[in-house]
Amino acid sequence: MKILNIVSSIKGDASFSIKLSDAIIESIKKEHPESVVTIRNVAQNPFPYLEEVHFQSFFTPAENHTPEHKEAIKHSNTAIAEIFDNDVIIIGVPFYNFGIPSTLKSWIDHICRKGITFNYDGGAPNGLVTGKKVFLAIASGGIYSDGPMVGYDHAEPYLRSVLGFLGMTDITTFRLEGVNYPDNTDAAVSKALGTVEEFAF
Repeated sequence: MKILNIVSSIKGDASFSIKLSDAIIESIKKEHPESVVTIRNVAQNPFPYLEEVHFQSFFTPAENHTPEHKEAIKHSNTAIAEIFDNDVIIIGVPFYNFGIPSTLKSWIDHICRKGITFNYDGGAPNGLVTGKKVFLAIASGGIYSDGPMVGYDHAEPYLRSVLGFLGMTDITTFRLEGVNYPDNTDAAVSKALGTVEEFAF
């Protein structure tokens, strides 16, 4: 099994989303010890924000690419190749201001390519990235899975929508939440890791 681990936290070893992603990987490896993991750290090596040259390169036939187009499309081609090449995609999602990090959004912008990761058949969207298993490892200081703050979660709904649009509909979410509540960090970590351990990978 081939696993793509998308890291988007800026906190390194102190990151709860990385801790949660690592737990998911460890559990998968227990069931599939031959698994190979590729790490794409978009926090340390961010993809460029989309500019006009990127759109030009996306919509210009490859045979007509200028040197500038070829340079601009490199990140997108790499990200898309990694997605198609892996069976499982784990996305670490630190909760920043009720949504995902801007670096993760940039990665998504580079994998959304008409004719490659999606198209329109008869006017209806058709995702082309199929047969993938996706795990979202969402970490947050507050609790957004239920209670009064549910409506402030603009991370999971967005990711499920955009990934589903691309054909990745088999999505499981794990949450490590409430770590900023007084005296709750250890309990939050234990609960989240326990949920991963109990999951049938």
